[in-house]
Amino acid sequence: MPTTATADQPTVTALDHQEREVLYAIGCGLRDAEIAAALAIPEDAVAGHLRRILAKLGLRDRAAAIVHAFDCGLVAPGRGPRRRAAVPVPRTSAPAPEVRVCVLGPLLAWGAGQPVDLGPLRQQAVLAVLALCPDRPVSQRELLDGVWGMEPPVGNVVPVYIYRLRKILRLGDGPDSVIRRDRYGYRLARGVVEVDVARMEEFVTAAGVAERAGDLAEAVRACSRALGLFRGEPLAALPGPLAELERLRLTERRIALTRRKLDWQLRLGQLAEATEELSGLAVAHPQNEPVAEMLMRALHNGGRQSEALAVFDRTRRHLADELGVLPSEPLRRARQAILRGTVATAGR
Repeated sequence: MPTTATADQPTVTALDHQEREVLYAIGCGLRDAEIAAALAIPEDAVAGHLRRILAKLGLRDRAAAIVHAFDCGLVAPGRGPRRRAAVPVPRTSAPAPEVRVCVLGPLLAWGAGQPVDLGPLRQQAVLAVLALCPDRPVSQRELLDGVWGMEPPVGNVVPVYIYRLRKILRLGDGPDSVIRRDRYGYRLARGVVEVDVARMEEFVTAAGVAERAGDLAEAVRACSRALGLFRGEPLAALPGPLAELERLRLTERRIALTRRKLDWQLRLGQLAEATEELSGLAVAHPQNEPVAEMLMRALHNGGRQSEALAVFDRTRRHLADELGVLPSEPLRRARQAILRGTVATAGR
């Protein structure tokens, strides 16, 4: 039987939230890779957390940490972690979709689990329009406007591209295609096509449910899964006004989701991990003032005031040089709060 923790032995109250989460998982016998996947953190971060746990609790090794998890009551024998059940991501009992279409990166499609050659870029752009309008038919006029804009093609090419796509995206070995037509236009058949944007929104919904239930760790996990569906620039290289608008919209959606996840991480005490990701986000989007403000507050809360002020100066230069504007009032207020030392705790 595990020995009872001694009175002078440090308890889990010495650990921050993320370290307690890691200790839970260690006590359940999970490996580092499994812990990283469960908590949506890098695998090397797990090793770092373990080192800090051992140092704070005065433990010798991982085996001692497992014993301590039981001694402190974090893990009950035969029952796993004593914690609130995670809010599950909604699952469907329906069969796997016949076709998958991915737009959160270069356009890709799979039929029966195999990659599909979608043909020339304009033909791909036609499929992208259908994938991005899953709840309604799309008229030939909308396809022309969305893919060609002010430079309409010579000839009646939309039916040609639709014909080719219908042949490419058939249901199994039969004659039926996932692209249907009615008097209003073309649409993807319901229930047989999965589009990654819809899957992303399912994870986002699950994250919101978890947040409202008070399970921020599960909210982070669900949001991380949503973000993991991005494979680079959405609709990369696809032509047409609609692809360009959706590229901008989905890129902003990605930034907003990342900020939301990082806010939850900051509230969970994951300051180092959140600050590192915010730094990368600020480099990728140097004119995004909400990202800059969030990074400034995180750096200040981590005792890095000079770096926080440097973020303001760098953002101000980008705004002036590339947009010809001054920093917004919220960003200026954040700088003044840092100078006065009155910054609120990050994520609150």
